[in-house]
Amino acid sequence: MSNPNALVQKLWNYCNILRDDGLSYGDYVEQLTFLLFLKMADEQSRPPFNKPSPIPKGKDWPALLGADGDDLEILYRHTLEDLGKRSGMLGIIFRKAQNKIQDPAKLRRLIVDLIDKEQWSSLSADVKGDAYEGLLQKNAEDVKGGAGQYFTPRPLIAAMVDAVAPQPGQTICDPSCGTGGFLLAAHDYLARTYALDREQKKKLRNGTFFGIELVDSVTRLCAMNLLLHGIGGESETDLPVTTKDAVAGKHGEYEIVLANPPFGKKSSVTIVNEAGESSKESLIINRDDFWASTSNKQLNFLQHIFTILKQHGRAAVVLPDNVLFEGGAGETIRRELLKQADVHTLLRLPTGIFYAQGVKANVLFFDRKPAQEKPWTRKLWIYDLRTNLHFTLKENTLKRSDLDDFVARYNPRNRFDRQETERFKSFTYEELLKRDKVNLDLFWLKDEALEESANLPAPEVIAAEIAADLEAALEQFSTIAEDLK
Repeated sequence: MSNPNALVQKLWNYCNILRDDGLSYGDYVEQLTFLLFLKMADEQSRPPFNKPSPIPKGKDWPALLGADGDDLEILYRHTLEDLGKRSGMLGIIFRKAQNKIQDPAKLRRLIVDLIDKEQWSSLSADVKGDAYEGLLQKNAEDVKGGAGQYFTPRPLIAAMVDAVAPQPGQTICDPSCGTGGFLLAAHDYLARTYALDREQKKKLRNGTFFGIELVDSVTRLCAMNLLLHGIGGESETDLPVTTKDAVAGKHGEYEIVLANPPFGKKSSVTIVNEAGESSKESLIINRDDFWASTSNKQLNFLQHIFTILKQHGRAAVVLPDNVLFEGGAGETIRRELLKQADVHTLLRLPTGIFYAQGVKANVLFFDRKPAQEKPWTRKLWIYDLRTNLHFTLKENTLKRSDLDDFVARYNPRNRFDRQETERFKSFTYEELLKRDKVNLDLFWLKDEALEESANLPAPEVIAAEIAADLEAALEQFSTIAEDLK
């Protein structure tokens, strides 16, 4: 089956049968991940690959194929437990793994009829990878599952990678990698743009991409996603993705950082006292290499990303509006960033493109520079892709072509050669400093909807935007309420 869509449909149809047993989309994708890994390890141990299998005998694919009924359920459970205790890639895929499929007959159908029928190793990485991406996309669209928070719109990721234009040999990190969208897009870009020699291809598989993810179950999906696209898995020790709190400390230095750090509430931890009363305390991260201490997650991620860039390293980061105007620590961080980095481009994103409702966001592009007296930022170019543009997740989704003009104006070949347009304006360092709190929340286009009623967008778009604004306001109020407690 060389068609990823047909493969997704086949795997997906079966999910609907399992949903009757209370399995969520996320649970289903996770069970598929375990079984696909076991099946592929078995395929790779046979001709023409003949690789030694990392899976112990008796817990491998032939053993699962040979079991039935309760025996199968018990064997599968023990297999997951055993593999979850191992190190390396096995540990990443199977850590804390549990069987969520209660009915052994359905588990057997999944193993025998769905997964065993395909030769996954002989499918091209594109087909396997696209099929798995398709499942992750469907999982993100499942509003109740809440996995959308890990999912950045793929057209936006592609445009960010095109603008940053990575080169072979450069190390690329995403410190909040989710299911690996940025790393994969960068991989595709490099494979597509350059004729890579054997050494470069090897480096692309191992030693180019580094992902950090906070949640075990998401790391698992990311590792599998990368593996199916041909990244990692060469050796048990070279792991392209690890589970940890990225912001807790420095985990390396990289030439390129691409990221969409988690939006949402401030970092906080619940403290329970001896009387059993619980209180939330803001987690203020204190790091010697940070410019300001704050409990605002996005401001901490922004500072963290600066610290993990090599000199002249380049970053493209999705950030919510509050990072542009928040006072206190926000102002300190903006001042320092403008001085110590070349903050050269800001893309104002439209609303209605994220699964998380009510998100108003931007992409900030900056390059880290060596210390000097003079500030490095000379001019910030802002591209407004928000005013008078209306997108929704269903009817009018963001397409890569919607970002063509931005990428062309950004001018990846020579970003020092740019022309102003109606949507693309530049502001000097001096102009930015004169603004109250160095506020970078800049707009200049007239909102047509405010000008005359004839230009109003469709009622459903207006309704969606009002709902998004209210959700965003509620989110901020909840945070304030929590803090006041």
